[in-house]
Amino acid sequence: MRTPADFDWLNLRIWETCHEYLSPTTLKHLWGYINGDTPRHTTLCILCRLLGYVSWEEYIDHLSICNEEESESFFGKGIRADELQIGECLEVAWRPNRRAVLRYEGGNRFTIVEAENSKLHVGDTCNAVCFLLNRPMYLDNLVQETQSPKTYVAGKRHGLTYVRKL
Repeated sequence: MRTPADFDWLNLRIWETCHEYLSPTTLKHLWGYINGDTPRHTTLCILCRLLGYVSWEEYIDHLSICNEEESESFFGKGIRADELQIGECLEVAWRPNRRAVLRYEGGNRFTIVEAENSKLHVGDTCNAVCFLLNRPMYLDNLVQETQSPKTYVAGKRHGLTYVRKL
């Protein structure tokens, strides 16, 4: 938005798309082309409708979702596989009343030796790198009886509630 013609063009585009009117002067104020007041809520809503949103609030909600980080580093209390000795067991629990004991086989490989109220079964094997409180437990290459290996997540919403070496 650099010239008065740009604001006239936007004014026409808003009318054609939304059938609502924002004067070129209002648009110039909004873009800081001329000094002006803080934009009104209705002005912001009209511009959001031009973009396909119902309201200013819906647009802001959309931005908050879009601005969430897709990646993050996290730290927490828990146990990493490389801290275990072969044969050591690890007990984990998650909501609502799920529990499992995993025996470390080396190379980030585990065998399930106890399982309660879970889709995991005694004898299942899997790979895992870490078990952190309040974080989901990801088990990769989970082998259960005759099924193909899969990835399994436990505590997806609330994470592990309990982690300890036995």
